[in-house]
Amino acid sequence: MMSLTGKHRRKSMRKTIVLISAGAGMLLAGAAQAQQIVVQGNQRVDSDTIRSYVTGTASGSAEEARRNLLASGMFSDVKVSQSGGRTVVTVRENNLINRVVFEGNKKVEKATLETVVESKSRGPYSEATINADLARIRDVYKRFGRGLAKVTYRTVNLPNGRVDVIYDIDEGDKTGIIAINFVGNQAYSERTLRGLMSSSEMNFLSFIKTSDVYDPERISNDLEQVRRYYLKNGYADFQVVNADARYVEGEQSGYVVTVTINEGQQYSVGAVAVDSRLPGLDTEALRTEIATGVGDTYNADDVEKTLGTLTRDVNRAGYPFAQVRPTGQRDPATQKVSLGFVVEDGPHVYIERVNIRGNTRTRDYVIRRELDFSEGDAYNRVLTDRAERRLNGLGFFKKVRFSNEPGSSPDRVVVNIDVEDQPTGSFSVAGGYSTQDGIIGEVSVSESNFLGRGQYVRLAGTGGQYSRGVDFSFTEPYFLGYRLAAGFDAFYKYSDLTRYSRYETTVYGGQLRLGLPVTEEFGVTLRYSLYNTELKVPNTLKKPYNDCSNPIPGYTAVYPAGTIDPNTGRNIGGQAAYPACAYDGEASIAIKGSQGNTLTSLAGLTLAYSTLDVIGAPHNGLYAELKPDIAGLGGDSKFFRVTADARYYKELYEDVVGFVRFQGGHVEALDGQPLRVTDQFFLGPSLVRGFAPNGIGPRDVGIADSRSNAIGGSTYVGGTLEVQFPLYGVPRDLGLKGALFADAGTLFGYSGQRTFNVNGDQFINGFSGGRCAFNAYTIGVEPECVNVRDKAVIRSSIGASILWNSPLGPIRFDYAYALSKDEGEKVFVPVLGKYGHIGKDQTQAFRFSGGSRF
Repeated sequence: MMSLTGKHRRKSMRKTIVLISAGAGMLLAGAAQAQQIVVQGNQRVDSDTIRSYVTGTASGSAEEARRNLLASGMFSDVKVSQSGGRTVVTVRENNLINRVVFEGNKKVEKATLETVVESKSRGPYSEATINADLARIRDVYKRFGRGLAKVTYRTVNLPNGRVDVIYDIDEGDKTGIIAINFVGNQAYSERTLRGLMSSSEMNFLSFIKTSDVYDPERISNDLEQVRRYYLKNGYADFQVVNADARYVEGEQSGYVVTVTINEGQQYSVGAVAVDSRLPGLDTEALRTEIATGVGDTYNADDVEKTLGTLTRDVNRAGYPFAQVRPTGQRDPATQKVSLGFVVEDGPHVYIERVNIRGNTRTRDYVIRRELDFSEGDAYNRVLTDRAERRLNGLGFFKKVRFSNEPGSSPDRVVVNIDVEDQPTGSFSVAGGYSTQDGIIGEVSVSESNFLGRGQYVRLAGTGGQYSRGVDFSFTEPYFLGYRLAAGFDAFYKYSDLTRYSRYETTVYGGQLRLGLPVTEEFGVTLRYSLYNTELKVPNTLKKPYNDCSNPIPGYTAVYPAGTIDPNTGRNIGGQAAYPACAYDGEASIAIKGSQGNTLTSLAGLTLAYSTLDVIGAPHNGLYAELKPDIAGLGGDSKFFRVTADARYYKELYEDVVGFVRFQGGHVEALDGQPLRVTDQFFLGPSLVRGFAPNGIGPRDVGIADSRSNAIGGSTYVGGTLEVQFPLYGVPRDLGLKGALFADAGTLFGYSGQRTFNVNGDQFINGFSGGRCAFNAYTIGVEPECVNVRDKAVIRSSIGASILWNSPLGPIRFDYAYALSKDEGEKVFVPVLGKYGHIGKDQTQAFRFSGGSRF
């Protein structure tokens, strides 16, 4: 046995020696082959690196080696030849790029161009790469609306094989969209369809807008909006057949975009059913959550909303893997579609991990809190689709994309969320004019994603002819990790109201708020406000609105010493001669008696319900708001106030929108004491157009100044009928609309103090028989009681408006004619020697308001 084992060992050793010898031979042969490759012309690239491209070819051919070396980008020329049994590789190295320079670019930033070119500093110089870069730069300019931009390049040679690459850019004129045409549309006009798009046609405003720049990506998004518009209006078979953009040259060069569509038929809902394939599930409860009903026009948005609601309810009912999918059976003959929602058990797949990628600024938790799922939950496509829509709706990202990849086991999935942050801050300068506030200006800074936390912050300062102020707002949309919008406001505002009410106010304070979304349509906001109101009646030579109480020396006429009032037999020497002192303007005694500071501590609710289709310019839907408030948690004011506002919009015809509004409010004291004047309602054109600010409601007819005798009311109601329509021949993207309206309303119920002992003599001028029994022309001294004219007269008006949603801000011009008003009290005016009216409503036919943001 021992000898046999020894023989086996000797054979094994011989085999090992043979293998080692063979391996060494191969290594020596490879080294000899490498030594037979001669490299010439290289200065920076190592010779062994070049030899590896020759020895590493699969076929060993010289041509393949040459192609590989050229493809490396390190060489501008390569020659491979045989000489005396040796392979000779002659190369000419590419220069190294020292720097890449862009010249002539004004409309496109350098940083944007650097991201698209592949020629980089310290990289190899390649003419092929540079030519490709030229095409990429032209594509960028096309997206920026400069389709005629010309791009060339030149180089500057430097020592040591380095070179500067300079791209010369002639940006040319803006290449916009000349026309957007639709082919195949029957139900909706081109004007309506173009209005759905963010892209617009060129016009005289092209110098300040960018929406007319041709951008293929934006056109694609616009067509998706057109598709969704048709689907939510019953056209379930709608298709975009083709979208063609053709560049034309001529007197006006630019793109003509032609969109061919197939509308199909408009369907209504013929039947609605819930088909549950899960045991024990209450389908009757699910049917109540369906957002559409039999007879309604088919609406894809309602179907999408129902999917989300049903999926949530079924998951909460204990079926985590349940899936809800819609079914629809169209009947072209009856133009009805039968909707079904099938609830079934889906694949038992769990979310292993949620990866969030690309968020360089927005924090992970801001994204995750918009998700209705997390790691370990059952995977549900409906929930991921809803999360994607939510993230897109935040406005924090240029794009959001969800994707899945297999997890560590067949029942695991990884959800990837790729986002790209975009700027969310803004600095704006605004200016405008209104008939009430005069010329005004505003500078504001806002950030909707503060520090990447999803918080909203705004600081604004305003200044103008008759007002100035500062306000600061902060909102945390997810307070304590819940979907509660908590925030606070701090504000200061000074208002000069002497043109209408002969007083000035300064208000400063703050507000805390907490918003609770109950459903997608209904929300509740809790509010607490603490603010101070200072009311002041100016008494200067320019504004002598208190000189009947406090005569201005050398200006206000006073009674000589010892003068006796024939009405009362009292000595009125030294007092202002009345009513002459009021002819240059005088505040009501009710206003004077309210001078000083009033601290208000107020808690309230805002109950809001909205089904508006578009927040800024609704065509259909209802918005209703109810605000109950109570003041008296400390402070000086003690009252209960409730206001309500409801607006209903209905598209009567294409782009013709009917608008109905009802509003009302009431305030009353909690302690049985008279209300402060500043706690009551002062209304005018905000209730009934055609009337001046503070132009309607209870008035003090004991004062001769018609502009100062508004003293506020405790109750108001009002209604509006309005029809808004496009102006014929005006391009829709200009934002011009016309409107016809009719307003009606009233303000009544003065609940403030009626007597004031201004001069401190314990005698109330003008008060007798338990009431104020005088008018401004039958009393020789300033009255110390309020002679109130308080009539619940319905004021009404009709008129027309021009509305312009301009690029510089919204502008509105109203012309109204008052149909009915309070004509006031007829009295004899001794100065005029005839009868006149005091306490009448103040009208204002023209009303202009507007602003700009740039």
